[in-house]
Amino acid sequence: MEWLESFWATYSTLVLSIGTNVLLALSIYLTLATGLLTVANAAFMGIGAYTAGLLTTQLGLPFFIALVLGSLLPALVALAIGRPTLRLSGVYLAMATLAFGEVVRIFILNAEGLTGGALGLNGIPQLTQWFDVALAVALTLFVLLRLARSRIGRTMEAICQDETATELMGLNVGAYKLLVFVLGAMLAGLAGGLNAHFTFFISPDEYGFDRAVEILAMGVLGGTGSPWGAVIGGLLITLLPELLRGLGHYRPLINGVILILIILYSPRGIWDLFRPDRESRRLPAAH
Repeated sequence: MEWLESFWATYSTLVLSIGTNVLLALSIYLTLATGLLTVANAAFMGIGAYTAGLLTTQLGLPFFIALVLGSLLPALVALAIGRPTLRLSGVYLAMATLAFGEVVRIFILNAEGLTGGALGLNGIPQLTQWFDVALAVALTLFVLLRLARSRIGRTMEAICQDETATELMGLNVGAYKLLVFVLGAMLAGLAGGLNAHFTFFISPDEYGFDRAVEILAMGVLGGTGSPWGAVIGGLLITLLPELLRGLGHYRPLINGVILILIILYSPRGIWDLFRPDRESRRLPAAH
């Protein structure tokens, strides 16, 4: 169909970006829902992107194998740094993970022989198809929705509400925190690998502080009450700049105002507006 071909030719990059951003939002949902303020997901995305990109360009490995390895390496890095880092909490954890992100970015910049340094990695084959991204998002969402209703999901919520009380109940809080940190890194690495193989070119600046804040905004704006909140956050952060494109120089201003209004009127995230128990939580207890 001509209209579909025309639409895809024009908006294919946007559609694929939505999918990868939803994966990134789901990756940070895991840590935020457990009460962990981490901003390392951009670094994990960069590790996954460069790993998958180098495996296909330099070694000629199949796309699927490159994606798997591009997801596993960030998970292994998260496992290595998780134990000492997750002993911190709040702003200290955020600062530690932010510093880790800078270490990764500087390493990529200085490893010119391997990563291309500041010039970036060029010539990555455009192998990512819409069904690759759709399948990754669908499977991830299915698993996380099941996880949210499982014992692990209930423990994540308990840790978020009161970590000390959860530990006193005999649960290994450290193991659960490490688990969600590693799973989040794996998802971010997968998003990076998919993203690298439809943008053709990647550079270290794509995985710095700005991207880290953007991923955090997806999780916060969507809400951590459900994985669906991450989906909403990823859609909003990706689509809003495009919908406001016609406003020219006023676009960043209007974009910022809209995000501020969302935070003011729904501090728990957009998903909180759709929760069936929202009104009952607002009503005063009957006497």
